[in-house]
Amino acid sequence: MFKKITLKNGLRIITMPQKSTQAVTVLVLVGTGSKYEKKDINGISHFLEHMFFKGTKNRPDKLEIAETLDKIGGIYNAFTGEDYTGYFAKVAASQLDVALDWVSDIFLNSLIPEKEMEKEKGVITEEINMIYDNPMAHVGVLWSKLLYGDQPAGWDIAGTKESVSQMTKKKLTDYMGSQYVAPNTVVCVAGQIKKDTEDKIKKYFSGSKDGSFAPKAKVVERQTQPECLLHFKETDQTHLCFGARAYNLFHPQRYAQDILGVILGGMMSSRLFMEVRDKLGLAYYIRTEAEANPDTGYLVTQAGVDNKNAEKAVSVILKEYKKISQEKVSPKELKKVKDFMKGKMTLLLESSDAVASFCGIQALLENDILTPKEIYAKINQVSAADVLKVAKDIFRPENLNLALVGPFKDKELFEKIIK
Repeated sequence: MFKKITLKNGLRIITMPQKSTQAVTVLVLVGTGSKYEKKDINGISHFLEHMFFKGTKNRPDKLEIAETLDKIGGIYNAFTGEDYTGYFAKVAASQLDVALDWVSDIFLNSLIPEKEMEKEKGVITEEINMIYDNPMAHVGVLWSKLLYGDQPAGWDIAGTKESVSQMTKKKLTDYMGSQYVAPNTVVCVAGQIKKDTEDKIKKYFSGSKDGSFAPKAKVVERQTQPECLLHFKETDQTHLCFGARAYNLFHPQRYAQDILGVILGGMMSSRLFMEVRDKLGLAYYIRTEAEANPDTGYLVTQAGVDNKNAEKAVSVILKEYKKISQEKVSPKELKKVKDFMKGKMTLLLESSDAVASFCGIQALLENDILTPKEIYAKINQVSAADVLKVAKDIFRPENLNLALVGPFKDKELFEKIIK
């Protein structure tokens, strides 16, 4: 399914041919994100990602950067997470050279013009405002803050208005020099590719710099009792994140944790969807996700409910957490969830951009790439006893956390419920 090579300078190249598509995706991932930042440069990974679209040695005009792919109907973007930053272009297979030239150009030759930096400070400040004004998004930021507090894992990926306003070209270039090096980078090309694709990648990315990169700070997790974080806002709807600290990417029960998340709220026939939305009519949206990162993990249920039903919703979610910690899931429900997960992954991996991310993120974060078949085998191995054991372990009172945006000031209301 894929071929991986590592060049002398440490750059990893992964090619993933797909016969069933007319498209090709070029994705570059670098192993740095908000968890690699210090307080005075919080948001720098994200700021730098924005600046890569503002002019390069070969395309000094930012209009040219956008037009290069607009002219051929390409899809292109970038993204910043806690552990990685990515840049991609998806084009018709006949335009692979254009995509390789464009992605390598913004990645290796960005100029970071200072006059554009000043404008971008305004753009990113508005992005922060947009998240802050959207309770559905803001509650997710609060959730990280509640779990990890004042350390990189608890900070907003976009930074703060203060840290963004204090960004300088020197800070950006220093950070880029310390993180954007070949051994910390993976180049993935997926889709309809030819025999010479690997040579083309080597040619376009020949300018990747060798060097070591700065590691991230160790995440400190301290919790002895259920915790609650309320953000008072006059809203028509309360948005909440309620869940528990859980396992990281390398935990042996990681797949059991994924299954637990889907049973609770990963699909329309999951327990919380049926209970909270269908039976009680409390929420339009409710979902549960199990998030496993290299050094952190959690399972969280997010929902938006009428303000008067906020306490009730938290109680109902807690009741489902308790139930799954006490009773084994039936063979029928377990089979349904496993088939759902495998089917969903099969559908997702139809597109070249998803395949590129699937292989690239594994290579970057785990230094290993499992094929879909290997992942399906791991899902199949999970037993009802495994799910029960994980639920018992993570839904302990001292692991529980509730973040909430709504017209509430009294934490004790909710603390009583989750204690």
